[in-house]
Amino acid sequence: MSSTLPLPFFGGTCTKAAFSFSLKSSSPLVPFQRLQLFRSTSRTTTRIRSSLFHSLKAKATAELVQDKESGVVATGKPVVEHSRTFIEARSEQELLSGLRKEVDAGRLPPNVAAGMEEVYQNYRNAVFQSGDPAAVGVVLSNMTVAFDHWLLDVEDPFVFEPYHKALREPFDYYMFGQNYIRPLIDFRNSYVGNLSLFYEIEEKLKQGHNVVLISNHQTEADPIIISLLLEKTNPHIAENMIFVAGDRVITDPLCKPFSMGRNLLCVYSKKHMYDIPELAEMKRKANTRSLKEMALLLRGGSKIVWIAASGGRDRPDPFTEEWYPALFDSSSVDNMRRLIEHSGTPGHVYPLALLCYDIMPPPRQVEKEIGEKRIITFHGAGLSIAPQISFPEIAAACEESEAKDVYSQALYKSVSEQYNVLKSAIHGKQGLEASTAGVSLSQPWN
Repeated sequence: MSSTLPLPFFGGTCTKAAFSFSLKSSSPLVPFQRLQLFRSTSRTTTRIRSSLFHSLKAKATAELVQDKESGVVATGKPVVEHSRTFIEARSEQELLSGLRKEVDAGRLPPNVAAGMEEVYQNYRNAVFQSGDPAAVGVVLSNMTVAFDHWLLDVEDPFVFEPYHKALREPFDYYMFGQNYIRPLIDFRNSYVGNLSLFYEIEEKLKQGHNVVLISNHQTEADPIIISLLLEKTNPHIAENMIFVAGDRVITDPLCKPFSMGRNLLCVYSKKHMYDIPELAEMKRKANTRSLKEMALLLRGGSKIVWIAASGGRDRPDPFTEEWYPALFDSSSVDNMRRLIEHSGTPGHVYPLALLCYDIMPPPRQVEKEIGEKRIITFHGAGLSIAPQISFPEIAAACEESEAKDVYSQALYKSVSEQYNVLKSAIHGKQGLEASTAGVSLSQPWN
């Protein structure tokens, strides 16, 4: 089995002038490992409104003070001296002036501060597009927490292990991501296809079976968007899904706090394997460790794994500007199929379609350097799943040498059909009338 998995996940991204900063990292990539957290804040467990955002921020500040007074956090690691400039901000002016304060103090590089300010402006504009009367409070509260954690990671960077389990306490990074992205989704124009199949998957997981979702991939926020679209109807899937993650989302400073809230199997993308030739061997070894971690996880059963089978994000056609799922890499699909088969536990493979590029579209071309131009907008999103596709049935109907490719093509065809239904519903505004190609659309959060 190849040790190189071309399977990155939500990989930071964008193109329009609404947000035009590029944060470049000069530090080399390192093997995946974990550093301890060194501060704590509160865990949020309910849907966010403005008052709850302020409560989160206030409690975070209180716990920072408590940590500082005690000198240690729950992990037992001494507390790193950490500025409370952002978490204590009470207005946009205080938040943005805090950037200048941190730069002058030497705690924040000027280029990172410039990127943070542009993120703030772009995020604010996107949330205001929603028409939410609480938008001012939502933006300020979300961005104070985001600024605080970006600074925190600059001061003492978090490094990921091959298998990273979502950090839920003492600070709940999962809910941090949910709360941050939720205001960007137009739920009135968002859909989930074939919801009954997600209930079917939940039953299989309860029985100890493994499930793999072979999916297209559009934005760095895909895992969070998937969780948001399922959090009301299928919270177990939303919170326990494991995402195969490329190294870019665990090294880009503006992605890392969001990645810390997801269950990740960290791999180096085949597309970036030789960006720095002298690190290629280290990357291959790291991928081998990740494969072993994945095999162990699947052996335990009851796991649901999401994989971007193209090895990267979808891009628009350069001539028509139309978006469609990028072609799948049949070797990636086959790697996962064999891992499932050899796990000793029943396994199932389902095709999954995701449409959300308008919220945070990727750059038009694959970029080598860490840090990308980004824009953010308020828009509808869609998620649809089709019945599982059996490899033995496909293999029985074709030559053995062709089975791998035919299987990958069948999964891709299913994802493309579902994607077109979502596209018609969200962009064509046909709503439930777009339920064709075996896709039954619903809005389960209503």
